[in-house]
Amino acid sequence: MALSSFLLKAQHVEFGLKGGLNVGNVKVKNASSSYDPRISAHVGGLAHIHLTKEFAIQPEVVFSGQGFKASSGDNNVEITRKLNYLNVPVLVQYMFQNGIRLETGPQVGFLLSAKEDNESSNNDVKGAYKDVDFAWAFGAGYLMPSGLGFDARLNLGVAKINENNSIADRRNGVFQVGLFYQFRPMRHR
Repeated sequence: MALSSFLLKAQHVEFGLKGGLNVGNVKVKNASSSYDPRISAHVGGLAHIHLTKEFAIQPEVVFSGQGFKASSGDNNVEITRKLNYLNVPVLVQYMFQNGIRLETGPQVGFLLSAKEDNESSNNDVKGAYKDVDFAWAFGAGYLMPSGLGFDARLNLGVAKINENNSIADRRNGVFQVGLFYQFRPMRHR
């Protein structure tokens, strides 16, 4: 309903597609262990809703490959945790006249799958993670007159993702760089 009221007040709405590179990791509170990033991708759609000449709301629906890598055991076996989410950020954007945009806003993520890969096996570990994740996004982008643009974003987890309370508090952290295209409205002649 809130989105509907924004749409009614909006000067115009542009839809688009986006995709790019993810560098995902987890932050662990009060733990000495560190993890290596998992490199993956994101792809999805967006609605860019102009409220004024300078401000817009941009909700998105994005498949996002996240997770981390770590060494396990005495043999230092490398494991990769592949956490795949359907993320729904709702961003407030400030748009400069030269095409530069600054953005921030909340994001909710729905865990689609969680796998652990190592040298000898591939295991489903979805039960070890919460079904819903919450993050806050900070980013910047540049939109060219053609509708093509690029952006960079940091999504910082604000809620723990692990289901088990007896292990360290893990939170997602994802740096994204990507391209997007906003379809321009048809002009009537």
